[in-house]
Amino acid sequence: MGKRLARRELFQEIAVEREALNKLLKQIKARQMTLPGVTPGGWSVKDILAHVVGWQGRILKWHEAEQRGETPAVPAPGLTWRDLKRFNEMIYQEHRRRSLKAVLLDYEVFHNRMIALIEATSDADLLVVGRFKWMGPTWTLSDYCRAETASHYRWARKWIRRWQRAQDQSEHRTSSRSR
Repeated sequence: MGKRLARRELFQEIAVEREALNKLLKQIKARQMTLPGVTPGGWSVKDILAHVVGWQGRILKWHEAEQRGETPAVPAPGLTWRDLKRFNEMIYQEHRRRSLKAVLLDYEVFHNRMIALIEATSDADLLVVGRFKWMGPTWTLSDYCRAETASHYRWARKWIRRWQRAQDQSEHRTSSRSR
């Protein structure tokens, strides 16, 4: 997981990674964002953003459930953390038919909700291992928030940059042949 981050450091890392991802997204036309093949599984840029949104939504739901006195099924009913591939596929299926516009809106909304969660939580509650029952015995709320914001933004950027470079190389080869 790396170093646990207190609120200020967490906000700084999130801001840096979010800005870098947003800068990259501005380089991509809307019609390109729905093209499959960005990841080995065939996801588009839209699917990658929906994946991030899906995970952020889960963290928020789990936290809200505990605040109501409920115990959420984490990561999902009938699944364990060993089932992450199935869980990620569930998130993909949940979002794959959504419009780019809807996913981009949620990309903003859920980011802001994650920031609000961090702002509303004391540093002590952010950094205590197992402070909330749904977190399990080894992670903190800061760890989860970092994973579903800064780390996921970095992950998304890696796949999008790799795809973008492949697109650029393909265009270069095509233009070289047509000369």
